[in-house]
Parts: sequence; C-alpha cells; structure tokens
Amino acid sequence: MRLSERDGAMTSLRTLLDEAVAGRGRVAMVTGVVATGKSELLHAFADQAGDVGVLPLVATASRAESDLALGVLGQLFCNAPLTEEVRDGAMDVLRQVTGIACPEGAEGFAQADAEVVHTLCSVLLSLSERRPLAIVVDDVHYADRASLLFLSYLMRRARYSPIMAVFSQADHTGNTHKFFPTEMLRQPHCTVVRLAPLSREAVLSLAGERLGHETAERLVPEWYALSGGNPLLLQGLMEDYEAGGAWPAARYGEAVLSCLHRADPALLEAARWLAALDDPELVARLAGLDGIAVPPSMGWLEAVGLLESGRFRHEVARSSVLAELGADKRQQMHRRTAELLYDEGAADVAVAEQLIRADFTDVPWAVPVLESAARCRLGDGEVAPAVAYLELALRGCADERQRAMIAALLLRADWRVDPNGRTALIGELTDALREGRLRGGDAAFLARALLWHGRLGEARDVLDLLKGFAGGGPGTMAELSGTRAWLRCSVPGMVPHMDGTVTREPSEAVLPMRMSRRLESIRALASVLTDGPAEELPATAERILRGSCLADMSMDTVESALLALVYGGQAERAASWCDTFLTQARSRGARARQARLTAIRAETALRQGDLARAAALARSALEIISPAAWGVALGGPLATLLLAITAMGRYDEAFEQVNRPVPEGMLQTRFGLHYLQARGRYQLAVDNPASALRDFQLCGDLVVRWDMDVPGFVPWRTDVAEAHIRLGDRDTARALAEEQLARSGPGSARADGVALRMLAAAAEVRHRPMLLRQASERLQVSGDRYELARSLFDLTEAYHGVGEFRRAGIIAGRARSLAQECGARPLSQALSDEGFPGDGYEAEPSKVVAILSDAERRVAGLATVGYSNREIAAKLFITVSTVEQHLTRVYRKLNISHRSDLSKAGPAML
Repeated sequence: MRLSERDGAMTSLRTLLDEAVAGRGRVAMVTGVVATGKSELLHAFADQAGDVGVLPLVATASRAESDLALGVLGQLFCNAPLTEEVRDGAMDVLRQVTGIACPEGAEGFAQADAEVVHTLCSVLLSLSERRPLAIVVDDVHYADRASLLFLSYLMRRARYSPIMAVFSQADHTGNTHKFFPTEMLRQPHCTVVRLAPLSREAVLSLAGERLGHETAERLVPEWYALSGGNPLLLQGLMEDYEAGGAWPAARYGEAVLSCLHRADPALLEAARWLAALDDPELVARLAGLDGIAVPPSMGWLEAVGLLESGRFRHEVARSSVLAELGADKRQQMHRRTAELLYDEGAADVAVAEQLIRADFTDVPWAVPVLESAARCRLGDGEVAPAVAYLELALRGCADERQRAMIAALLLRADWRVDPNGRTALIGELTDALREGRLRGGDAAFLARALLWHGRLGEARDVLDLLKGFAGGGPGTMAELSGTRAWLRCSVPGMVPHMDGTVTREPSEAVLPMRMSRRLESIRALASVLTDGPAEELPATAERILRGSCLADMSMDTVESALLALVYGGQAERAASWCDTFLTQARSRGARARQARLTAIRAETALRQGDLARAAALARSALEIISPAAWGVALGGPLATLLLAITAMGRYDEAFEQVNRPVPEGMLQTRFGLHYLQARGRYQLAVDNPASALRDFQLCGDLVVRWDMDVPGFVPWRTDVAEAHIRLGDRDTARALAEEQLARSGPGSARADGVALRMLAAAAEVRHRPMLLRQASERLQVSGDRYELARSLFDLTEAYHGVGEFRRAGIIAGRARSLAQECGARPLSQALSDEGFPGDGYEAEPSKVVAILSDAERRVAGLATVGYSNREIAAKLFITVSTVEQHLTRVYRKLNISHRSDLSKAGPAML
C-alpha cells in the first residue's frame, strides 16, 4: 500500500522483524476497528518476510471455526512451506493433543499435558534455529482456545529466539478469550501497532490512484463524509461509482453489512435497533434490552465510520441493515419499544409510532393510545400519520361504540385529504347512528358528508335523527348549531329538517375557543348571505382568520370567514388571507383543504378581473382532488373556470366544461347557483340568450326562495337584464336593473356598477354616458378590472353615440388597456376592430402608482373617464383650482402634455 498511514505500520513491523531475526523474539498486536486494513497489512508482511528468508507460518481465524480445537495451530503447519518430515511430525503431535481438555487460565495446557505442549513448542523452536519464523495470525480474536493457549505458551518462551509473531485483533469483537491479548500485552517484547481510519488526504490518494485525481478531488469530500475514512466503505462507494448508477448504492450497503458482521454480535444488534428506530436517544433508553451496552456500541459504530452524531451516515446504510432484519424481527423490535415507552409514560404519539411500525394492537391500552395520538397529530395539522393511527385503531377495536367514534374521527381526518376516500365509512356510521352508537357532533358531520356527496335522501334521514340529541351539552349544541348555520349557507333547503334540533344556542363562554370561533365564522357568512355585510364585517372576519389555522379539525372557520369577505365585497382582503392559508395547506399535504382554498382564491381573482389567474386557479382546484371528491361543491370551481374562460373568449374549452357531468344534487346547493350563473353567461357569449335567460331565472328563483338575495353573492337580476336586452326587451331590463340598484348596500359596489351598466344599456342614448361614468366609478372602487373594462367599452360607444369622438378615443384606449391586461380577448378585439384612436402605449401600473399621490390619482382617474374639471371638483369636494393644480403635477410626473394623453397611464390610473 502506498498510503502514509499503512507505510508507517509496515515500517514498524519490519523493524520488529529485523530484531527477531537477530535473535530477539518479538510480538506485534495489530489493532483497530474492523475494515481498517489489518488483514491486508498482515498478508503483505508475511509476503515480505518470506522475501527476506524468514519462514512465514500463516493462519486466519474465523468465528465459524472458533470452537474447532487447535484449528488455528493446524493452519500454521499445514499452510507453511515445510518439509514433509517436519509437517508430519507436527501434525502427529497435534493429533495427540486434539482431545485434551482446556481448563480456564493461561496455564491450562500445562495442567493438562505439559509434555505434549513442550513437544510442540520444541518443534517450532527447533525450526527457528534453522530459519527465522514469522507466525502471522489474522483475526486472532476468533481463534480457538486451545490454539491461543499454545501460542501464549510459545511466545513466553520465544523471547530470545528468532521468532516474530504478528496477531491482528479488531476492537469490540466480543472475544471471549480475553486472557490472550492480556497475556501478550504484558510481555516486554510485545508492541502494539494501531491502524486508524484513513485521513481525508489518504482517501484522496487512494481514490486518485483508482479513478484519476480530477474525479477524486470532486468526489472525495462527500465520500469521506459517507465512509469516515473506513477503507471498506470507501471501496463500496468507488465500486458503486464505477457501476455508473446512483451512489451510494448496493456495494456501499454490502460494505456496511460486512463491517457489522465482522464485529461483535451485540454491536450488530445495536446497529439493528438504531436502523429500526432511527432515534439515538430512544435506542440509548433501550440499553437493557437484549443486554446491549448502547453508549459503547454507539462509540464503536461511529469509530468504524457507520454513524455520525448517532445516526447512519446515509439512508442506504440504514435501509441495508433493515432489509437484512426481516419484517417479523422489525415488528417484534417495535412492539417491545412500544411496551417500554408506554410503561415509562412516554407521549402517546411516541408510543403510537412504534405501534404503527409493529402493526400491533393486542394490548388493552393500544387503541386508546392510537386515538389520542391521532387527535394530537390532527391538532398539529399532520393528517397522514393521524390517518395511519386511526386505521390501525379501527382494525384493532372490538368495542362497537368506541369503533364508531374512531370511524367518525377517521372520516373527519381523511376529509382534509380526499373527501371521496372513505365513503364506505359513511354507511357504517349511518348504521351506528341508527343503533345509538354515534354522538351528536359526529352525527352532524355525517349529515354534512352525505350532503357533500349529493346523497340528499340519506342526509334528510340523518338530520331527522339529530333531533334525538336536542338538549345535549354545550359541545353537542354547538355542533348542531354550527351544522344548522352551515346548511343555511350551503344547502338552505335542508334547514327545515333541523327544526327542533337546536333547542338553545350554546353560550360561547363555555365553549372551547376553536369551537366558538367556528360558530362565529359560520354565522358571519350566514349573515352576509341573508342580510348583506355589516359595517364591522371586515374587522370581524380578519379577527377570526388571525386566530385560526388549518390544523383545526373543521375547515369551516377559515373557509366561512374568507367567503364572508368575498361576498361582502372585500375580495382583495380575502385574496391576501387565502394566500397565507394556501401556503399552510401545501406544506401540510392537506390536499382537500388546498383544493377548497384554491377555489376560493380563484373566485377572488375573478372578482378582481384577473381572468387568466382565475382560470388557472380554478383548473388547479379541480385537479388537486378528483371531481368525485368535490361532490356537490364541484359547482364552485367549475363556475369560476367557466366564467373566466368565457370572458377570455375560449368558447371551445367552455363548451367542454358546460358538458362536464355534475352531481345531481348540486342545484340544491349554493354551489349550484354559481354554476347556473356561469352556464348562463356562456350561453349569452355564444349568442343563445333564451337559454341563458332560463338559467338566470332559475338561479334567481332559488336565491329568492332560499333568502340569499344579496348583491355581493349572485346579482342575478343584472344577468337576467342582460339576457332581456339581447332579446330586445329593454323595459324589463330597465326594471330589473333599477330593482338591483334599490338593493344597494355596503360591499355592493361591484353589483351596483354592473347594474348601472345594464341601466345605461336600457336607457336612451343621450343618458348613457352619465350612467356609464357612474358605473365606471363604482367598478373602479370594487377593484373588478374586467367589469370596469366592459363599462368603459360601453362608455366608448356611448360617447360615439352622442358625437363626443375625442372622449370616445380617450376612453377606448383605457378600455383596450384594461381588456388586454385582463386577458378579455373578445373585448380587446372589439375595441381594436372599432378603430378607436390611440397609439397603443401602456405604462407600467406599478410605476404610475409609485409616482402619483392618492389625490392626484383620484383626479386623474376621473379626468380619464371624461369628467370636466368642474365635475371633478364637485365630486371630490375640492375647488376647480385644486383640480387644475393636481392635473398639472400629473402631466409633469407622467411626462405628458394634454388631457387626452392620460389614457397612456395604464390600468393603475383607475
């Protein structure tokens, strides 16, 4: 070997050999952890000894032959280049002593048969007089006791003979014959030669010789970290690399196992425990199991290069040890660990982890521990492990009432990931409810699950059975009250089936904070849908959202608060909160919650006029979970997608969505109302106003019947009005638009703007500019850029109609810019086809926002849509002079000269 560490060891052995040849007997004990090159060193030494005229007597001990009396001694004579006479004589002696008993102690053979021992030693001493001897025994820790006694007897008498003995012994090998190293090391002519793992420089040198220095310099840092300088592990890494695949791989794993099998069985067992548990602290607490001395074992496993900071250096090493264990052995280890942890009073989650790996529930405490651990995991938002705990608990539960509770909790947990994943449990829980084994809160959730999947008849039966829980405790009453509010928001036609169920509203003071927040959130949404948004709605909803997280068992809290903001005219605020919770949902793998939040985020984008983003988000929501998992709620994201792509002019794609199968019960839900509106909009876009009118009217009938007729939800009257205009009935359209405006209230800017646009379409030509300017103002406030673009398009035509072509050109530029930004291709094409003046320049909105003050932007926005300075002054309650000063500063900041150039400022002006 050409490595400096090994060169130094060989030099030491050669020096000792020279001394032995000179008649001063020497003993060398070569030590070190396994696989550090001891065998290679001894074999190289034996070869060099033979080259200089020394007679090498070589043997290799093995664990398999450790009980074979005189096995090692026999190898020394059989393998040596001796004359036939000498070999036969020695073997005769060996055959004579094969049956000798070996009592304990270093002088065992002297007590048994000193004459035979002396005869054998005489043979070797006589040989050394003719030719110096080098006795080389590799892995002497595995040698049989008889051979060790002979060797110790010989070396005590060979101090002044030309004999050198070299023995290699690995650290922590569990040698039961401890007398031999003790005996050797107390001899004055014994020297210890210790081999340490390779240094980084040695690894680089070795790898460089084999793979080339450039490759070695690139790979050695990681290889050194994975091997700890162990030559055998390094060899495995290099072979994996040369195989051309990923590394570390099979060869590295084999090297890991080779290291362990060369060591003491107790060390192998410690490594197995560590591989199975992957927790050094837990393994350390198991020190008493199987008599494992864990701390020393960990130290040895780190020294040999297998561990770092108590863990395997690579998953390949751990998985290789695990694969050799076998499933039954692993399960047994995890079972024993679970029992130990439970006896110690460890946390339920820690015990449950071991029960899962052991697939074990055959003790009375297992099922309660699994259920408790699942609730802890769900409280932290960790759904996957909670589901695994509950699945095992359900398999091992014999008590029917407890089984119903676990099944209900499992259904709730899995609902976060895939609402369609465990529909079989719904039938089991329905039976449990009928048999009186299901409690009120779980029964209420069962009703909602049935409704979600459109099983309306079964849901009615379950809701009727909920009357049996009337008068229950605060928790039950809160569940029932929350379910009633949810029905009011989502499936209003089912509310009568809960009459008599909620006999009293629970006092929020006695409810857990999470449950109280959930009730407040659902009630806030119900209030918005029934009465419109109250003045305090934004503050209330955001307070609820600040105190919520997706780890809550119910999604209602977050979803209801977000929708309350959306339907309350606060889409921008809802979007910001939605993004926050979406990040949580993605990180926790809660796919169902991620899908539902994505659908809400898509709706906020639609209400802001961001058509491309709305379409992308809605499509993503439909892909995160399957259509079957969406149940009746499919109408939500489907409607958003249909509205967005219709407005973008993608009619072929919209046609496919219109023909997508939907759940039969969907039209009995809030989601069905959105779907009817979207389908009607598509029918209008493809010039089928009669069909559109039917959808809009059905939507309106249901909205009124369910008492959800608020502007911020589904302003169906303006949709019906547009269909009537397309059919030539302007009088009906006018009446509907006026009726919609009469319902104006907080948060209705978007609906008011659309209603004013419809009123303008039904009005005389000379009145249209005024109405459309008012519509544009309201839509600017609402933040819906698409509806604002539609309003400005109509305003362009209205100015053309009254002969104000200059204003028409200014507004056309603004409308075209907005339409292009929204991705509303039909609208932008219509504006281009009309040939309205404008140079097509679009300023960057962010730059405009940055350089104009709020007051300047308000004045410029009104000037852009055609208001005179006097009209602007009246609207903003400022003087005409102030308006002129603001406009002067705007012209200077935007580097423009005239009022008509304001259209170049981009969408941020409005």
